[in-house]
Amino acid sequence: MAADGSEPTREYVAAPRGMVYVAGGQVTLGSLVAVDENPVHTAVVAPFFIDIAPVTCSDYARFVSATGHRAPKDWRDGRMVPSRADHPVVWLSWSDAAAYAEWAGKRLPTESEWELAARGTDGRQYPWGDDFDGSRCNCRATGIGRTTPVRRFPDGVSPAGCYDMAGNAWEWTASWHGPDRQRRVLRGGAWGSGPMTVRAVYRGRDYPGYWSNTYGVRCAKSVPTSP
Repeated sequence: MAADGSEPTREYVAAPRGMVYVAGGQVTLGSLVAVDENPVHTAVVAPFFIDIAPVTCSDYARFVSATGHRAPKDWRDGRMVPSRADHPVVWLSWSDAAAYAEWAGKRLPTESEWELAARGTDGRQYPWGDDFDGSRCNCRATGIGRTTPVRRFPDGVSPAGCYDMAGNAWEWTASWHGPDRQRRVLRGGAWGSGPMTVRAVYRGRDYPGYWSNTYGVRCAKSVPTSP
């Protein structure tokens, strides 16, 4: 409440379809749990949009059809398996993920943007809080052993309103891991990941040309600035 007793004006920005607006601001990132997550630090993140859910096989099929880009290696004869249409697309390299994002008129999120969307501003370890709960995400503890539809775990939604920011499929980011700029950061863990790895602060990494049956993508978009 403002000093005069009135309610403060809340910023509202209409997000593109399938995305959510994240206001950004000064946020605390990182944790003391693992060396790679140190130091805990403050960063200023500009407002941005991010996909509510990971890119699905159905989404990616439209991209492949429109551009002739290579299909994921688990697709039969280059065609999406219909039963996985609403599953996150996997077997993507960083280059595949970036190409899709560009085609969609978006971009890959930085890891700071991704972390803010996943854990909010209160320093929580998981999208839903500080305690691991295997019933809230598709991970090793769930025992499914494969990808699942991207909105299957509504109790695991992040503070920003995003699904699957813990488990199901790793998500490539725009950020480099370390000063050698050899590997890109992945976030979120996947269906075979344990409690440590699906934390919102865990930093995965791999070479941009590598792909895996657990590597997928979620896109972001910058908020237009006023003239």
